Amino acid sequence: MEDKMAELKSSPNLKIFSLNSNRPLAEKISKAVGVELGKATIQKFSDDEIKISVDESIRGDEVYVIQSVSDPVNTNLMQLLIMVDALRRASAGAINVVIPYYGYSRADRKARSREPITAKLIASFLEMDGVDRVIALDLHADQIQGFFDIPVDHLRAEDLLAGYFTDAGFKDADDVVVVSPDHASVSRARAYAERLDSPIAIIDNRAPEDIHTIPESVIGNVKGKRAILVDDMIDTGIKLQISAETLIEAGATEVYAVATHAVFSGDAALRLQEAPIKKTVVTDSIDIPANKRFDKLEIVSVDELFGEAITLIHNQQSVGKLFGRTK
Repeated sequence: MEDKMAELKSSPNLKIFSLNSNRPLAEKISKAVGVELGKATIQKFSDDEIKISVDESIRGDEVYVIQSVSDPVNTNLMQLLIMVDALRRASAGAINVVIPYYGYSRADRKARSREPITAKLIASFLEMDGVDRVIALDLHADQIQGFFDIPVDHLRAEDLLAGYFTDAGFKDADDVVVVSPDHASVSRARAYAERLDSPIAIIDNRAPEDIHTIPESVIGNVKGKRAILVDDMIDTGIKLQISAETLIEAGATEVYAVATHAVFSGDAALRLQEAPIKKTVVTDSIDIPANKRFDKLEIVSVDELFGEAITLIHNQQSVGKLFGRTK
């Protein structure tokens, strides 16, 4: 009888499922955790409606669903919502969504009259759908965490990406400067500068997405230095192209770009390849197809970061060490 009671009190099984947005990353995360990906079938009806079935029992299990809300954004979002509904109706013990890239995050406040706050809307959708926890990476704005009334583990890729430059000999070097491409990214640039023991500079860019507006000044000294441009995402690549040209004009010897999320819309890959940027360093939070990869691109995987987070959460241990900012 005692053995039976002990068995009933054992921890729930851990299951990890992948949807279609970034299966390569999901496979690496599941390998890092030490479990196989769960079985699910994702199909479309003739009118593009999404049909999902969970092909194994998940009753009482602790389930993690990995899905970036990336291009095609609306399809991937609907896949996630439908999968969560399927898991809830199949009596999952806990439903955790792992969102390496949180789409719609740029609409995080009401900047003009009659504008929506879409990042909050997505949070409401997930909560109403029955999600118990969200694990995200480098949200566009920290306040998005507050849009949820459920636990949100906001992981950072700074250590991994700064580690790339540390391994390349940039840490403590006298000729390195970390640069924010506009005033909005200063705190992010400072976080990288702390890790690399480098000064920061700011490009005084008043219209970062206007390819015809070239900033006239750089706040800080970049002359004779290797500059590392820091942002959270690369969408069209216009901002980084303009920033790199500005830094070269101001006397920088080399320009590198680093960002967590490689959105790479339109001709972004071609633009970055032709820009005066020696290397563009990103993570695999978004699956980058072959036609958007280029010679100067470096990809750092976040599989072990997510794998460690999932393992700690499942074991009911603190994930605080994954949020700390250390040099």
